[in-house]
Amino acid sequence: MSNPLPELPNIDAGLFDRPTLERLSRNAPARHAPRFLLLYGSLRDRSYSRLLTEEAARLLQAMGGETRIFNPAGLPLPDSAPDDHPKVQELRDLAQWAEGMVWCSPERHGSMTGIMKAQIDWIPLSIGAVRPTQGKTLAVMQVSGGSQSFNAVNQLRVLGRWMRMLAIPNQSSVAKAFLEFDEAGRMKPSSYYERVVDVMEELVKFTLLTRDAAGYLVDRYSERRESAEQLAQRVNQRAI
Repeated sequence: MSNPLPELPNIDAGLFDRPTLERLSRNAPARHAPRFLLLYGSLRDRSYSRLLTEEAARLLQAMGGETRIFNPAGLPLPDSAPDDHPKVQELRDLAQWAEGMVWCSPERHGSMTGIMKAQIDWIPLSIGAVRPTQGKTLAVMQVSGGSQSFNAVNQLRVLGRWMRMLAIPNQSSVAKAFLEFDEAGRMKPSSYYERVVDVMEELVKFTLLTRDAAGYLVDRYSERRESAEQLAQRVNQRAI
């Protein structure tokens, strides 16, 4: 430990940081379209989580974003295939490409689906010393077959926080989803649809606000004291 601060004897002064507005805004603003990865949690032919995800993607594109929707069909269960499985690699490459994400799950038995959870579980906490989700924005949505519920979105928020993502305040929960889409799969006008517009608008705003400073926003004193090897070992899921 080097040069401890007088009133903070347990602090390594060489690694201590005093956050400033200048540090947050020192990077030149990125000019490319904000990049969003969208995940949904059902494999049904008429999947309402997929239809809602597609509506979200259209809105993000209209707001100037670039979108990619991951199809979970063919993704193996976590730990049942090697990391270089084509679907696993596709998902991980998209997670690294994205600056923000949308997670949309049906609620099944009061929870998100296993398909949704499997996708998130395949995204590693760390690749070497790089966290592919850290500091990226997140919007959460769910669809229900019955009355409105918030179980799935609440669970998705917990996972997003665990993945060190910046979950936006707004969210969408569409009740009786089978009534909210027409035969062509487009969402009907409703207060539910307007909420989806609100959520996507907020996601774009938060992404534009934070993406240039994401690395600094999630930089931590405790991790500055770790080596890359120590960090990789601490978050290694294979050791569990």
